[in-house]
Amino acid sequence: MHLLFWIILFTLIGGILSVIAASLFLLVPDRHYASILPHGVSFALGALLSVAFLDLLPHAVENAGVGNVQSLFATVLVGILVFFMLEKLLLWRHCHATDCEAHNDGEDHYHQPAGTLIVVGDGIHNFVDGVLIAAAFLTDLHLGIVTSLAVAAHEIPQEIGDFAILLQSGYPKSKAFYYNILSSLGTVAGGILAYFGLERVHDSLPYFLALAASSFIYVAVADLIPTLHKKTHTEAVIQQMALILAGIVLIAAVHHYAEGFGV
Repeated sequence: MHLLFWIILFTLIGGILSVIAASLFLLVPDRHYASILPHGVSFALGALLSVAFLDLLPHAVENAGVGNVQSLFATVLVGILVFFMLEKLLLWRHCHATDCEAHNDGEDHYHQPAGTLIVVGDGIHNFVDGVLIAAAFLTDLHLGIVTSLAVAAHEIPQEIGDFAILLQSGYPKSKAFYYNILSSLGTVAGGILAYFGLERVHDSLPYFLALAASSFIYVAVADLIPTLHKKTHTEAVIQQMALILAGIVLIAAVHHYAEGFGV
């Protein structure tokens, strides 16, 4: 039950608290939105790639054994393709910019169904994040902590995007906040269900970690990097690199701090 407590706590951090942090966007005048969001995207990119390549994949190989490396990386490949199809079919991984072709009708207006799809798609996304967080905790406690922080880091800019779409779909600010909180509870549900299910299939944990890595890599490469490429002037590139490195350093520091306490 001690481990279940940590899973519930950090799925809450990865879910609800990221919505609360992103809700500060509601206080920002609309004219400043486009200039603020790329900073969060840059930071999230560094955090996601850091966890995928420095934590998740090494732990997956360590737990599965060298003889299973090929099957682990095949899982990463399949995972990337699955997330691609989910994005196509469910609008699961949505864009992080104010103007998104997947949600825009060509007249700079967002229809009500687009807002509904965002809530449903984000709920599914959060549920899977909860499963991945639980898989990381069942492997190693400090790995679960840094994975949760990476989830929260990439959720904040995504939740800001959710708020923007819901508001332009006609939702008042109070309902936009409520629906984002509601969808974020999927993270906790996924974590709890995974705790009771994954504990019985310990041999599968390395493959869940490989799936987590494929999710982070896909979001970083398919969603975040194209968004950052929209700005090419020197000042923007310097800011992007600084924030990407900040995301990497933060995850590395948290990892080192947790190991220092024997976590």
